[in-house]
Amino acid sequence: MKKIALVAALAAVAAPAAFAQSSVTLWGRINTTVESQKVENQDRKAVVQNNSSRLGFKGTEDLGGGLKASFLLEHGLNSDDGKATNSAFWNREAAVQLSGSFGAVKLGRWTNGSYFATADYVSMHNHDTGTSSDALYSGVGWTEANKVGYFTPNYGGFTAEITAHAGEGVDKRAFDLAANYDQGPLHLGFGYSNQGDANQYAIRGLYELGAFTFGGYYQREDIGTGSKPTRNIGRVSAMYTMGASEFHVNVGGTESGGLQGANGAKQYTLGYNYNLSKRTKVYGFYTAVDSTADNKKGDFDSLAVGIRHNF
Repeated sequence: MKKIALVAALAAVAAPAAFAQSSVTLWGRINTTVESQKVENQDRKAVVQNNSSRLGFKGTEDLGGGLKASFLLEHGLNSDDGKATNSAFWNREAAVQLSGSFGAVKLGRWTNGSYFATADYVSMHNHDTGTSSDALYSGVGWTEANKVGYFTPNYGGFTAEITAHAGEGVDKRAFDLAANYDQGPLHLGFGYSNQGDANQYAIRGLYELGAFTFGGYYQREDIGTGSKPTRNIGRVSAMYTMGASEFHVNVGGTESGGLQGANGAKQYTLGYNYNLSKRTKVYGFYTAVDSTADNKKGDFDSLAVGIRHNF
């Protein structure tokens, strides 16, 4: 009995030291709007709309010598009806990572860095979510699952991500490259993805000038097949801040070809955010996609008000 008591006492003393080396955090975002939507020639309708809500767990363990192990599990959910966004439960991210002075090596599933380095970075008003998200950006070459990635350290504001998708005999191998430069008011980005004959590349710039922020990206898509496999896509955006208020405008356009088939399109978005705190905001926006197709095919517009809360 004395030996058992001694072991129990030692375990109780050791446990706090062990737990001090690691942490696990529950986090997420609920982002929901009420919208008046019109799709092509259909009647206008009222909709409660999810805007990329998610629930996640992330954890880090300090292994000593500057080496850390971490994981991230992220589940996308529909905040309007409570359902999962697709059949995979951890449908946004499921990855494990080792990091140190050399950078980081990551294994699993996550969103391509080429997207975050370009289109997502300039979609400032609602983080490129919901019906006001960029409807024209090309996801050619995108593969989120079965990936191995390397992330560089930060060299004077420069960071990069290189990832490879295994394919595993089900689909073709894929590669993704992202680079970012953030120094003072200037923010630059580059993204490239490739799978088989399909590929895309994009460049992005963003500049902060007092209360104003200006950004934009240019993308070139090549789907590798068809009579017109390529197209150019672009978007410019601006934000003006005044206290807790943010005023947003962005305009995007694409020519015909590529994934858009025989038709080009434009998208316009006006938005207003009021930040109640660092974690909660109320907002409104109007967005419209104007296609050059006959019979208004591809046309869409929505007037929305919503609430976003991070936890």
